[in-house]
Amino acid sequence: MTEASSTSPRLRLGTRNSPLAMAQAVETRARLCAAHGWSEDEIELVPVLASGDKVLDRPLSEIGGKALWTKELDQWLGEGRIDLSVHSAKDVETIRPREFHFPAFLPRADRRDSLVGAASIAAIPQGAVVGTSAPRRAAQLLNLRPDCKVVTFRGNVATRLSKLAAGEAEVTFLAAAGLERLDQTEVGVPLGSDEWIPAAAQGVIAIECRADDATTTALLAAIDHAPTRAELEAERALLAELGGTCHSPVAVLCELAEGELAMRAALFSPDGAERIEGTATFAPGDHAPVKALAADLLARATPAIAAHFRASDIHKGG
Repeated sequence: MTEASSTSPRLRLGTRNSPLAMAQAVETRARLCAAHGWSEDEIELVPVLASGDKVLDRPLSEIGGKALWTKELDQWLGEGRIDLSVHSAKDVETIRPREFHFPAFLPRADRRDSLVGAASIAAIPQGAVVGTSAPRRAAQLLNLRPDCKVVTFRGNVATRLSKLAAGEAEVTFLAAAGLERLDQTEVGVPLGSDEWIPAAAQGVIAIECRADDATTTALLAAIDHAPTRAELEAERALLAELGGTCHSPVAVLCELAEGELAMRAALFSPDGAERIEGTATFAPGDHAPVKALAADLLARATPAIAAHFRASDIHKGG
């Protein structure tokens, strides 16, 4: 439940304490205050150190998956130490604890990946070392540029840029939305969707609270962006049907235009040698075509791709 101050509700907003996460929390606070006519001090930002920020020398898939971004915030939220938590939607597991829900998704920012260190995929030097820990980015790159070598690259934006500057890799990828929120758009070159498909939920800030907290739920509903929700729920529905985990190289582009959603999805083998794609067009909230697309992709998946998608499993950190 929310705490009351002398003039209006006071909310404790939990966030990871990385610069990007804090920028997202500040944006969330600003939108809530604008929607309800509050002063900024009505919302307390509560930084929480996430497990995913502690271990930076191994891929997430080896140390617990996406749950490492949410575990501590979930604990604090469940214990009532915070009223709501803010996440990068692409870092949130597809299957979430039933005691929490998402009353608000903020308007989607740039969903593209930005390439850092080269002007385009074609311009990456022959045989270049490319730093990324995302299976999607690694597989998609190797599909287009099998001559490149991929090395593990983790950490926040500043950490990855410093690793690049230190020569640990020649090229890396960062989310365009993250660079935008940090006022660092000049760092990278956004990749067009004609050749490069982003991650599901990329560019979206998701706001979560306890499912039984009607007060906070109602307050958050005022800043929910319906078009973004339609895209995001469709993308997460596809991931759920595919049964992917953190090891699964899957790229999804879903865009709302003139009342219809157009989805394009690609599955890869981890080495990028194999790739299958499919598309679907459907009305917001109608996920039957999404499920059909997932079924079609799984039916066409080669053994090297199918091994990384288990539609019957519940994701426990992927």
